[in-house]
Formats: sequence, structure tokens, C-alpha cells
Amino acid sequence: MNNDSITPPGFEGFELDPALLRAINDLGYESPTSIQDQVIPLLLAGQDLLGQAHTGTGKTAAFALPILNNLDIESRILQVLVLTPTRELAIQVAEAFVQFAKHINGVKVLPVYGGADMRNQLRALDRGVHIVVGTPGRVMDHLRRKSMRLDNLTHVVLDEADEMLQMGFQEDVEWILEHAPEDR
Repeated sequence: MNNDSITPPGFEGFELDPALLRAINDLGYESPTSIQDQVIPLLLAGQDLLGQAHTGTGKTAAFALPILNNLDIESRILQVLVLTPTRELAIQVAEAFVQFAKHINGVKVLPVYGGADMRNQLRALDRGVHIVVGTPGRVMDHLRRKSMRLDNLTHVVLDEADEMLQMGFQEDVEWILEHAPEDR
């Protein structure tokens, strides 16, 4: 198959996995947004960054695509933690990861948030997940129960960090980050 036929213009320069390019094409992406253009190469190179853009500009794709590109699928350990201020955003971001990874076999994404059945979350964590997207309170619950370990994280994303701070989650986020490797 000719790779150009599945690669939306502008995304080919990122050297993303062909499975991700297929998903991007399936989702109807035509070209990278400004935030994606700026962020994807930096994250693919392993750099830390702070990104800010308006709603609807593709911030989730900007961090999810390089994270998925660099994920170690063979290792069923938690590698990515995305913290969100609300359960609605946790669900939305987890679904986006699943959509982007739809052509990659074995990617396990788990949304964790209050109000959801803890037993299902515990079972999923016990079986092994690559990516957890959650609210600070529920992530803290799992850390206290020792049902989630952050020792092997390669990426931590604070999605809507400004909103988390406004909602009073600063101490919770700091406590969670104390459980993660310093070089994540």
C-alpha cells in the first residue's frame, strides 16, 4: 500500500507509526493544527514542555500521538498518566487515546474517576494497562490502595492544568507527582 494514500498532508513529516497515521486519516484529520505542529516533534524527541492552546485546537492529539508512538506495547505496565480536572474530560481523553490507537493491537487505556465502579478499575489495573487517564482524587485512591504504581511512568500529562489549579487540586497533583519518577 502506498503510504501517501493514508497520510494526511503535514502529518508525514512527524515520522509517526503507520498505524497512527491510518487512525489520523480515519478520523478525517487533514493537516496538523498549530499546537500539533509545535508539540508533536518535541514530544517525539522526549522533551518536556508546557503547551497552551484554545479549546478545539487538537491539544489531545498533540500529546496523545507522540505518546502512543513511543509506547512499549509488549510491557503491560503503567507507562502514561494523564491527570484531568473532571471525570468528563477523563472519559473524553481516554476515548481519544483509544481512537488514535485503534490500529495498534494491545494498547490498554483506563479512565479512572470517582463515581465509577472501583472493582472494574481494580481488575483492569491488575490485568495491566499502559495508560491511565484520571482525576486526582481517584488516582490518589489507587495509589493509597497500592493498586496503581507510578514507578515506570515515561509520561505524565496535566491536561487542563490551569483548571485543576483553580479547582484546588494543586496539593493533590503534587502528592501524585511525588510517587512518579523524577525524570518522567
